[in-house]
Formats: sequence, C-alpha cells, structure tokens
Amino acid sequence: MRKRIIIDTDPGQDDAVAILLALASPEIEVLGLTCVAGNVPLARTTRNARVVCELAGRPDLPVFAGCDRPMRRVLVTAEHVHGKTGLDGADLPEPVMPLQPGHAVDFLIETLRAEPPGTVTLVPIGPLTNIGTALERAPDIASRIKRIVLMGGAYFEVGNITPAAEFNIHVDPEAAALVFGSGIPLVVVPLDVTHKALTTPPRIAAFRALGTPVGDAVAGWTDFFERFDMAKYGSDGAPLHDPCTIAWILRPDLFSGREINVEIETEGQFTTGMTVADWWRVSGRAPNALFLRDVDADGFYALVTERLGRL
Repeated sequence: MRKRIIIDTDPGQDDAVAILLALASPEIEVLGLTCVAGNVPLARTTRNARVVCELAGRPDLPVFAGCDRPMRRVLVTAEHVHGKTGLDGADLPEPVMPLQPGHAVDFLIETLRAEPPGTVTLVPIGPLTNIGTALERAPDIASRIKRIVLMGGAYFEVGNITPAAEFNIHVDPEAAALVFGSGIPLVVVPLDVTHKALTTPPRIAAFRALGTPVGDAVAGWTDFFERFDMAKYGSDGAPLHDPCTIAWILRPDLFSGREINVEIETEGQFTTGMTVADWWRVSGRAPNALFLRDVDADGFYALVTERLGRL
C-alpha cells in the first residue's frame, strides 16, 4: 500500500527537495501541501510550494495557506539562509496553479477526520504552527494520525539559530510542545542527522548531470543554499535537512536512532526552543519519540538523486 502523507512546509530550498522526493516516489501518495510561515513569510511559502509542484508536473496537488505567524510569538524568518524568495538559486516561472480555498488547519482537521484512523502520516518540515493549532482546535485528531515525521531539533549538534535551539522549533516552541506532548508517534529528524548528510561538489554535480529542469533547479538551489552553512560551519557542504524526513519514510534502514523522551523548552532565558532530548535516558520520563542520530549519507544521496531523475 502507498504511504499517504500530508507535507506541512515553509519552502525553503531543502523543503523543495523534500517535496520533489516525495512526488517522485511511487510508494508515497501526497494528499496535499499545507504551508506555514517560517523560512520566509507565508505569502512566499505558498508561492514557493506551487512553484515546486509545477516544476514536478503536479499542478493538480492541493496547496493550502496556513498560519502566518507562530501561536504565541512574533515570526522569525531566515532569508539570510534561503535568500529573499526562499528559493534563490534557480530561476523558475511564477506559478499558475491556484491556492486552494480554505485554511490549511481546516484541511488537516477535515482530512484526518475523514480518512480511516492510522492511515495518514504528517510530515512537518517547517515550524509546527499548523500542526499545533490543529491539535489545539481539534484534539480528537491526535488518535487518528499514524505518525508525525518531523524535521526539527538537535541534541549533539545543539542549535543553529540560537546556541540551544534549532530553527523550526525556535520559531514556534509552543506549537512544538503541543506536538511533543500529544501522544502521537513521533519520528524526529534533528540536526544530528542532517549535519551528516552534506551536499558536496560531486553530489551537486550528480543532480546537474540528470540533465532535467528538476536536476538543474536542485543543483542551483543546493549551490546557493550551501554557501551560508559552509561559511558558518567550515564544512565541505551544507546539510540537506528536510529531505531526510521523506527518505526515512522510504528507507528507514538508512537511519539509526533510539526511542527517548524529548521535551520542548518554552520558558528558558537562554534555551527557549531547545529540544531537551534525554538521549542517555537519565530523566525517568517515558519515551515519546524515535530520535534519529545517524544516516548513511551516500545511500541517502543515491536515493535522492535516483528519485529526482524520475521527474
């Protein structure tokens, strides 16, 4: 059976690659894209999601606009990483396909209530505002979600937007706290994994060698995206964060981690947005997430490149 997912997203170059990977994979059925403010404001994330759908030849895919700010805080964005548009690095036409009427949160609630329980996986790869808002508004949907596979958080790699916090969790820690406290089965793809899945010149060259509009766009995006992280970390490339979620759904054997307790800090003076990951199981708190730590980077890039070649 095909794995049925909803991708909640704030594209972002790496979000775009994650969406393309899902749409290129016959094992996955994408029910829709729900957009949230994060890497760039909502008007740009909804535009970018539709650009990616049209690049993939999927103008039929429903795209919904969601929350334009965090649940309790002022929005923080990341144009310094992703560029003004969020998809800098590839010159693509403006989308023609329309946004769907209605709000992304309503789509999430209505879809989860309509589909058989345990058949839909949510894949949030931006701030968790839409998911947290849906759970706050309709607590009954929690028991209907198969699992949530999210990109966010860190433990060994600490923070990338503050010394303690990863960007997606930092933007809306209250929404993250709702998700992590929901009892829904969680798979967490943190910086500890994504920082081991770096772009390199040969890996980017392999995207470009596909000789397709998708390959050219992904090569351009990764060329642009990596310049910030290479300067920041002194690494040979940049983490390709968000596609790791889709790769885990397709090939969990490429990853390893452990079931642990993860709490979200919402009140710390210096640590707000921190994912307090009890990796060493010292707290006595019950596990609530599969927290990934390692990835076979060569296997990951081979999967992504092969699948993108199908579009």
